[in-house]
Amino acid sequence: MEGIDVLSLPIALPDGVDYNDYIIGTYYCSFPKGVPVSKLAPALAVEQSTGTWLPVPGETAEVKRKYVAKVIGVYETPDYEFEVPADTSDRHYIIQIAYPEVNIGEQIPMLLTTVVGNISMAGKIKLLDLRFPEKYVKAFRGPKFGIQGVRKLLGVFDRPLLNNMIKPCTGYTLEVGAELFRQAALGGCDIIKDDELIADASFNSVQARVKRYMQIEKEVFEEKGERTLYTVNISDEVPKVFENAKKAIEAGANALMVNYFAVGFSVLRALAEDTSINVPILAHMDVTGAMYMSPYHGVSSHLMLGKLPRLAGADIVVIPAPYGKAPVLADKFVKTAYNLTFPLYNLNPTFPMPSGGITPSMVPNVIKDLGPDIVIGSGGGIHAHPGGPIAGAKAFRQAIDATMKGIPLDKAKEDYKELREALEKWQDPFGKGIGI
Repeated sequence: MEGIDVLSLPIALPDGVDYNDYIIGTYYCSFPKGVPVSKLAPALAVEQSTGTWLPVPGETAEVKRKYVAKVIGVYETPDYEFEVPADTSDRHYIIQIAYPEVNIGEQIPMLLTTVVGNISMAGKIKLLDLRFPEKYVKAFRGPKFGIQGVRKLLGVFDRPLLNNMIKPCTGYTLEVGAELFRQAALGGCDIIKDDELIADASFNSVQARVKRYMQIEKEVFEEKGERTLYTVNISDEVPKVFENAKKAIEAGANALMVNYFAVGFSVLRALAEDTSINVPILAHMDVTGAMYMSPYHGVSSHLMLGKLPRLAGADIVVIPAPYGKAPVLADKFVKTAYNLTFPLYNLNPTFPMPSGGITPSMVPNVIKDLGPDIVIGSGGGIHAHPGGPIAGAKAFRQAIDATMKGIPLDKAKEDYKELREALEKWQDPFGKGIGI
């Protein structure tokens, strides 16, 4: 390579980049047999950094040395060494591109613009993972409370937490919602959240709900000695989402909820890093499927549901669970939970909240697969219990307590009417089987 300015090329060995200065994107790609991927990959790197489809005068060698992205790996699968079989139509690759962190800065909008950006429209290309340098992550505060902080607020340290989504999803009056909140709290729900489909509605406002529900929370605490977090949905347009947050805090809210991808990662981050919002934030997953559901396009679920909302500061993230109605692979579910809880530089771990058609019969497998540091989310599994929401919540708590003690539910149900009725109604409501 004598005479070639290798530092200005959009390619490098993996060992030839400083991982403290680059964000590494890993992609799955599929192209027709005749596409020269060894030439296409550097073109993608240029497209997402210094250049465009034609050379331009301003893209000098000096500019490229500092700012061009570099392909550090193109790996075909299967790994053909001699010839590609004649009957092969599409060829499949893992491509890794190193993006200069200086191009992006410590923010998420330009991160997504860079690592997904225009190449999201270039065919079968899916972002599988991102590896961040420490200096990038350290610019984010991450979860203000995280797992231990939420546990401390509730005074619950030795079991999974139980969350209830008020059902119906929307269309109910304040008084109807207040009574459902009371029953779920009396039954033993640690957290009660709005459904993602109701926020500051004309028929049921954020401020009114917070005032009424928090009054009930105090009454239930005086009766039972158990605290309840109410995550009120403040999702809205900017700047109203911030006005909703302010109104909720002023009305006494002890937690917030936001549909984070619908409002944007930057909104979630601004809420989490606002020092005047000193309550946990639950981040709801809706709309994220538009980014991760395709096997060939978009961004993998463990990034959309795990690493990115954690980076933006979510204390709890709702994730689809494979036991109920959600179409998710078991290993993807577990990987998402890892991205929320495993060490990530300075960031606190975020509570995974498995959700989507969960009933008490599924509790042992949820705990087996993810451990006790989870929030178990259920809506219909509580409100549709034959005995009502109080009995529905009790059934979940009974299932959680029995599982933590190593008692099979078939045995525990002999001592608990509520659990027995739940198991009889919902042994396996979706016909999927239970567990991984």
